[in-house]
Amino acid sequence: MIPDRTEIDGFLNEALAGVAATFQGMTAHRQESNCECHWGSAEELALLKTPDVPLDEDLLRRTYRTTDWRYPGPLLRRILPQLTRSLVAGRVMPMAGMESLGYLFTTARWQEWPKGQRDALREFLDAWWLHVLVEPDAKVPAHEALELIAETTGKLTPWLAVWTGSLADAVARRRLVTAVDEWMDDLLGDGLPWSSWHNEDTWGAALSLWVIRHAPAALREHNASIELLDDIRLLGLPYADRWDK
Repeated sequence: MIPDRTEIDGFLNEALAGVAATFQGMTAHRQESNCECHWGSAEELALLKTPDVPLDEDLLRRTYRTTDWRYPGPLLRRILPQLTRSLVAGRVMPMAGMESLGYLFTTARWQEWPKGQRDALREFLDAWWLHVLVEPDAKVPAHEALELIAETTGKLTPWLAVWTGSLADAVARRRLVTAVDEWMDDLLGDGLPWSSWHNEDTWGAALSLWVIRHAPAALREHNASIELLDDIRLLGLPYADRWDK
């Protein structure tokens, strides 16, 4: 049984406060640098090396979009309080899909951070995922949030399991309908619907199996098109048989 929405809002607010407290005072590495022509000015870089100074949205966006930081761990810790709030508000705009933001978390090697820091980030991901699944006014679509949290954690099936457990909620079922519509062309081609930094073949198969098991009831409930329902049937066939008209 999933918590009610009031509890989930409380979890999310606590997680955001936990991130803010845990990463307070963090700065980018003192030797961090980047190209002034392509990233930003020396003054802006100095802000990243100054603790707790708010960054404007443009600077924050350029910072998390950039992939060639020399010391991505300290950099990510510096921006996490603002980045997590921006994620909840739907203001995060990665360069090439949410999976590209997941790359920053991967290169920052956050799972090797001190336990308190790891726990604060994981608590945020857990709370935000539930919020995305069941909050009607969530600002990020569930399929986009899944890209980020799967790439960030290097795991897919535990997050799908949370979605399965949330399907008693009508909003979570509606999120599934939207996701399937977004994913289906890639799944029918035996592909993962995003560019993964991990194991695309394994994840694509796992996601397809999960969709086959859990999507039909939600699709029928929301009067999905006959074509989309037929795509679910085709997805259950061997690849070659899907195109045998």
